[in-house]
Amino acid sequence: MDTMTRIAALTAECIRSIWPDQEGLPDAAELRGLLAVPPDPTLGDYAFPCFRMAKPLRTAPPKIAQALCAGWTRTDVASVEPVNGYMNFFLNRANFAAEIMETLEREKDRFGSSDIGCGKTVCLDYSSINIAKRFHIGHLSTTMIGHSLKRIYDFLGYTTVGINHLGDWGTQFGKMICAYKLWGSKEAVEQGGVDALTALYVRFHEEAEKDPSLEDQGRAWFKKIEEGDEEALSIFTWFKDMTLRDAARVYDLLGVTFDSYAGESFYVDKTDRVVQELRDKGLLTRSEGAWVVDLSEDNMPPCLILKKDGATIYATRDLAAAIYRQETYHFDKCLYVVAYQQDLHFRQVFRVLEKMGYPWAKDCVHVSFGMVSFEGEALSTRKGNVVYLDDLLSQAVEKALGIIQEKSPDLEDKETVARQVGIGAVIYTDLSNNRIKDIDFRWDRALNFDGESGPYVQYTHARCCSVMRKAPDFSGVAPDWSALTDDEAQTLLRLISRFPDVVREAAEKFEPSMITRAVTDIAQAYNKYYYEHRILDGEPAGAAARVALTDAARQVIRTGLWLIGVEAPERM
Repeated sequence: MDTMTRIAALTAECIRSIWPDQEGLPDAAELRGLLAVPPDPTLGDYAFPCFRMAKPLRTAPPKIAQALCAGWTRTDVASVEPVNGYMNFFLNRANFAAEIMETLEREKDRFGSSDIGCGKTVCLDYSSINIAKRFHIGHLSTTMIGHSLKRIYDFLGYTTVGINHLGDWGTQFGKMICAYKLWGSKEAVEQGGVDALTALYVRFHEEAEKDPSLEDQGRAWFKKIEEGDEEALSIFTWFKDMTLRDAARVYDLLGVTFDSYAGESFYVDKTDRVVQELRDKGLLTRSEGAWVVDLSEDNMPPCLILKKDGATIYATRDLAAAIYRQETYHFDKCLYVVAYQQDLHFRQVFRVLEKMGYPWAKDCVHVSFGMVSFEGEALSTRKGNVVYLDDLLSQAVEKALGIIQEKSPDLEDKETVARQVGIGAVIYTDLSNNRIKDIDFRWDRALNFDGESGPYVQYTHARCCSVMRKAPDFSGVAPDWSALTDDEAQTLLRLISRFPDVVREAAEKFEPSMITRAVTDIAQAYNKYYYEHRILDGEPAGAAARVALTDAARQVIRTGLWLIGVEAPERM
């Protein structure tokens, strides 16, 4: 039992002993969630806000805190003290250190993991790139938030299914084939790759402004794709394979993988069932020639299911995809990591699933995120202001290598470390703030080795590794945990002890930035400890304890970085 759980259980016992017959008071489980860490360490190690008990007891919180402290009889905690409606706990520092360190020694790199997800499945729809378009910085958030959440859920014992829901259906592909047939060649496209496809698509729209009949030719080619025409499908598949090969380079750099690449085209033959089911359940309404589901009672526009020409749209295919995922994977949660601009779309889709009678519709969640700008400028494909992700990652690695050559010219394997640091800086920047906030990517912040950045946290990990390499063999020495009762060690231990809670909360709130924040705080606390204390000096038992604390910081930082998709170099 961890410290906070034990304090919650003891507090619940105290409450029952003072008010044995009172209803509506928190139990141990609720108390565990209410416990907080005071902002000022002099106020205690943990605090219980008594405001939650004011209503059922009809008593002011300060009086409740005084009653709880007066009725406290346990010696597990050094002391308790009432402060302005809070019951503050002061731990026995040596015992606290021993408890945390023994837990870490027992659990090692599984510290923070759990089996709470055992037997449950989470589907994650993320990245979802468009065919025949290059991977740009706008895809970074969906890719890394989804990848991080997948690792977090894996760490908590869930079965996860990572899905890259490819944008591989629509009339644009007919237009692209039309452009290729008119102005392209196999050699030019093979040589130019996805950039050549994009150029053909741009040219199609330029030419179509002068010759509108091209639009009909584009639609005709897409109809051939729909009908399974051999030539159209062959070219379409070629375009798709080329895009995935191009994207694979970026995914490899980021360390991102998927379990499924089933995109929109995969669900096209599954939409008839959806349409028929909506019709059978009386949910389809004719509107200006199209078929929709009326959502006026939910204060939403109607959800378009079939266009006037009978063609399906995104919503139809998303309904088919959700039903397929539930029937295939039996998910407990299905997360859609998509930008906030699609909020209405997903609210409509989830509501339609509810109206269709699917109880699991409530388990579908839109995990939205903000926009990305670069060096203060908004990105726009139409205006040509695009930062391609492979270019950004290459620049990051190059800039990191330059810094390493300047600061650590004798470092071995500088290129590998530069890759870890450069790419880590990009990922860390993306996952450093609450996901709904907009991100302005700036090089001076991302690659700052002294600030709250990926390189700073990675450098702290490397510093811990350096201490461990220099430390003598303490395997036969029993650590003296009383050597960890100073303020700096206790602050670090408190942060480490909260790491399992942070991981669980990050999963509950779909918020990887909580882990980024936690490892940054641990790195800062360790660096303060490192500067204030001579870790390897003094009596062997005390040094052994300080080295063990260093190893604990190293271990938790490494785990936290892994959970957000960042590597942890051992030398920098």
